[in-house]
Amino acid sequence: MTAAPIPFVRDFTPLYGQVERLTPRIRRVLANNPGPFTFAGTGTFLVGDADAVAVIDPGPADDAHLSALLQAVEGQTVTHVLVTHGHADHLPLARPFAEAVGAPVLAHPALSADQDLTDGDRITGDGWTLDVLATPGHAPEHLAFALREENALFSGDHVMGWSTSVVSPPEGDMDAYLDSLDRVMAAGFDTLWPTHGGPVTAPLPFLKALKAHRLGRDDQVLEALAKGPSSALAMVPALYAAVDQRLWPAAAQSLLAHLIRLERRGDVEANGVPSATTVYQLRG
Repeated sequence: MTAAPIPFVRDFTPLYGQVERLTPRIRRVLANNPGPFTFAGTGTFLVGDADAVAVIDPGPADDAHLSALLQAVEGQTVTHVLVTHGHADHLPLARPFAEAVGAPVLAHPALSADQDLTDGDRITGDGWTLDVLATPGHAPEHLAFALREENALFSGDHVMGWSTSVVSPPEGDMDAYLDSLDRVMAAGFDTLWPTHGGPVTAPLPFLKALKAHRLGRDDQVLEALAKGPSSALAMVPALYAAVDQRLWPAAAQSLLAHLIRLERRGDVEANGVPSATTVYQLRG
């Protein structure tokens, strides 16, 4: 049975360097770093509409984006600088921005921030409350932040409206990713705000489709191996024929994540150390 297509959200007009009012408590400043993995660019979120605000994912090392962020918070106090994970389009500007505004950086312990965050922590400000939700899978240190007042989740790269997330071993883990999807589904958010692209305003059907897509990919991998041993890299042209070939190396890594998951389950076995070129076969 073919899974229903994922209802991607790709209608997005980038406004680089400008402050966009998204909701009464949320603003966004978009970095000019579009690409095959960042869509239109990194969206830095400003949370709070009073004197004290939090900033989520300052973004890449980009002087123009730093200037735009500093202008966006002029006249306000930044109380917290939050980071979802350590990738180069999310973390690098955190320290320069935090030092410029005199605020601490808060993130997963793996990122050596000023303050460590773990699942269930709560951060409060003037008219806003952010709860920390651990969402490993895309990255082991990935955190998401739930805005209680709007029942919304800043989902980082764990859930993106425009595309599936890359799950690239060894730091990416498909089992952890699926478990994190279940956690987000169970929370019942009204809106998801990914760091890249626009919001997901109907989260439950979207998340169900994402999960079905991943489970369907498990089945496709098993069907491919039923025809004979193969590697993640060798499977890409058939399983990702409709995908931009610039993304094929990342697709091979995601297939590897599926193969590692299937090996844990006892369905397949590897002829060597897991890699995109390692040959796998059905067990038994």
